[in-house]
Amino acid sequence: MNIIELENRSAQEVFEELKHRLESQGYLPDEYFLLDYEWENGRKIPENAGIFCTTDYGGSEGVYLDVYLKWCENGKSITKGFITGKTLGESGNDLDRMFLISSAITKAFHGDHTTHARFMEIGNVEDGTGGVVVHLSAEEQRTIIGALVEQRERQENAMTRTEQLLRRMTGSITAYINEVGMKPLRMSDYDKAVLAIRDGELAAFSEYSAKIPEQAEALLVEAAGRPGLVGRNMTAMLLNGRENLDYGMYCAACRRAIDIHDPEKTLFLLHWAEHCVAQVEPSFFGEMASYAYLDHRSIATEIIHQSTPEQIAAAPSHLLEQFAADGDYRTLSELVEKGISGGPSAARTLHMLTYEGRNSWMAEELLEKRMWVDLEDYSALHACIQNDAVDTAKLLLDHGMDFEQYQQWAEHRGGGHEETVRALADHWQELTAEPEQGEAQEMGGMSLG
Repeated sequence: MNIIELENRSAQEVFEELKHRLESQGYLPDEYFLLDYEWENGRKIPENAGIFCTTDYGGSEGVYLDVYLKWCENGKSITKGFITGKTLGESGNDLDRMFLISSAITKAFHGDHTTHARFMEIGNVEDGTGGVVVHLSAEEQRTIIGALVEQRERQENAMTRTEQLLRRMTGSITAYINEVGMKPLRMSDYDKAVLAIRDGELAAFSEYSAKIPEQAEALLVEAAGRPGLVGRNMTAMLLNGRENLDYGMYCAACRRAIDIHDPEKTLFLLHWAEHCVAQVEPSFFGEMASYAYLDHRSIATEIIHQSTPEQIAAAPSHLLEQFAADGDYRTLSELVEKGISGGPSAARTLHMLTYEGRNSWMAEELLEKRMWVDLEDYSALHACIQNDAVDTAKLLLDHGMDFEQYQQWAEHRGGGHEETVRALADHWQELTAEPEQGEAQEMGGMSLG
C-alpha cells in the first residue's frame, strides 16, 4: 500500500486515512482510537513533522498506544500527542497485538523497508483481543491465503474478517488476486471494484468500474468514503462525464466525504453537483454545511464561505441556530450577509444570543446588518423580552415588527418582565408618534434650520 503523507495536510485528514487503513486490516484497538482534541477543526500538520509510537500498560487497566508528532520550531524540538488507542485486555497477548498495531502505524508512514515475517492472530472469537501470534512461512502464507479467498466466496458472514486478514498478510486483496491469477467465480465486477476502493488499487478500480457504469452511484458513495489522494482520484474518475446521477445518492457521497474529514473532496463534490445531478435542491449547500457542523465544523465554515448568496438564502434556517450556540460571530455574520432567513429558527437563535446578555451585541449587530427575522414572527420578539434584551427587541420594532400585535399574541403566553415590556411600549409610542409629527410639519408647522 502507499505511504501516508504528512506534508501540507490537516491532522484530521491524516487520522481518517490511518484509521481506514487499520480498520481494513482488523488492526483498530478494540476500546478506542481517537485523535487528540487540539488537532481537530482543520489544524495542519507542522512542516517536516515526524511520527512515532509508544506502547505500554496503562496506569489502571488495558494497554495504551500513543502516537506522537515531533517537529522543530524556532530551533526547538516539539513533541505533541497526536492519537491515542486503548485495548480492553491487558494480557501478554494483548500487549503483543498492540505492538503489532504500532508496527502497522509505523509502516503506514515510513514504509516497509525490510523483508520480514508475516504474522496472523488466531484464537476463539470469545477471547476478544486475545489469541496466539503465529509465524508463517511463505508456503504456509499461500496455503492460508488460498483458503481465505475460498472462504470469502462461500461465507458472506465472515467476509469482513476474511478481508482484514487478507489485507494484513498480502497488502491488498486485489494485488494478490492479480499476482496469482485467482478469479473467484462468485465475485462480481462490482465486488471487485469495491475491494479495489478499500485496497486503494487505482488501476484495478479503473478496470472494474468501467465495466459497470450502471452502478456508478453506489461506487461513488464507496469511493467518497475512501480517505486520501487515492480516494479523491477514484471519486473524480466516477464523476468524469457523468450526468443525471441520483440526487439522494450524491448527497450520501458528500456526507461520506465529510465523515472522513476530507474538505478537498467535499468541496469538489459540491462544485460538480450541478454538472452531474439532474436536479439539485436549492438547499443542497446549506444542508451539507449543517451536516458538517455536527463533527467537522471547519468543513462547515468552508462550505458557507464557498457558497453563493443564492445558495445561502435557500439554506435551512437552523444553520443560524447551530452557530449561535457557539457564539461564532464571524460565521453568523457571513450567513446573514449572504441572505439566510431566520425562519422557524429565529426565536431560538435570538434566545441563545441574548440569554443572560452574553452575546446580545451579536444579535444587535446581525439585525443591523440585514433583517433576517420575519416581521410576523412574534416568538422572536418574545424570546428577547424573556431574556430582558431591550436593545435587541427595540431593533425588531425599528425594522417594522408591530408591538401591539405582539401584545395580543403574547396575551396568554405568560407575563412578567414588566420593566422590559414598559420600555418597549414607550419605544413603540415614540415610533408611532413620528409620522404624526411629520404630517404636522407638512401642514405648515414651523421648522428651524
